[in-house]
Amino acid sequence: MSRIAQIFRYPIKGLSPEPMSKVKLSPGRAIPLDRAFAIAHGSTDFDATQPKFMPKGKFLMLARNERLAALRSRYVEDTQELVIERDGKQVARGRLDQPVGRQMIEQFFAGYLGGEVRGSPKLVRGQMPGNPLHSFSDVPKQCLSLINISSLRELERVMKTPIDPLRFRGNLYFDTGLPWQEFDWCGSEFEIGNGVIVRATSRIQRCAATNVNLETANRDLNIPLQLQQAFGHADMGIYVEVIQGGTINQGDTITSPIGLSTGG
Repeated sequence: MSRIAQIFRYPIKGLSPEPMSKVKLSPGRAIPLDRAFAIAHGSTDFDATQPKFMPKGKFLMLARNERLAALRSRYVEDTQELVIERDGKQVARGRLDQPVGRQMIEQFFAGYLGGEVRGSPKLVRGQMPGNPLHSFSDVPKQCLSLINISSLRELERVMKTPIDPLRFRGNLYFDTGLPWQEFDWCGSEFEIGNGVIVRATSRIQRCAATNVNLETANRDLNIPLQLQQAFGHADMGIYVEVIQGGTINQGDTITSPIGLSTGG
């Protein structure tokens, strides 16, 4: 048995995490507002009335646009306002429910990233009334990503350097006390907190986004390569699908699948 150390959601794909003390989960759905918005390339044909999964290359993302890491974004849910800061100063602000507000954000990214954007950037939303299930995730299914801190520590040991856990942009961080133990959970169901049941669906293969230093916005590590060389895979964390909903809190226990102990 282990405990949830941190909970995060990412309202805008590729931008800042939002820490949470608790969250209500629903069957078959991701954390509410997780990757609810994205900045699409002008060449991306996204239909908000019939949202469908698209590869992450259709949107701005850290794997290709590392300068995003130099920005700090904050989404104000009550007013649907997005605030973007750089070096502690506000550089853009706009209400995402209003055309002029979205335009302010789009114009900022057009100027900030220049030629990295294919066409004029478009701020798009998938979680709209009538379409609550769409999320701009890297995988088609609605899911949560879980990161085992013990696995991260093992990678740190091999690479001989501290690694910011947020490089992996997980929803839940926990610690079983044993590295890579979470991989054994794939295909099994387990409980989080009091009655929330999830099924581990797959390991998470890592890409170049993890190479970006979130403080300097520089690519200073090659994490997928180091994982492959040291452990024979490029995976960190697991995806889980919510089977039975409910509220989970920071500090709640994660009970390993029957027959599999957590060691911690």
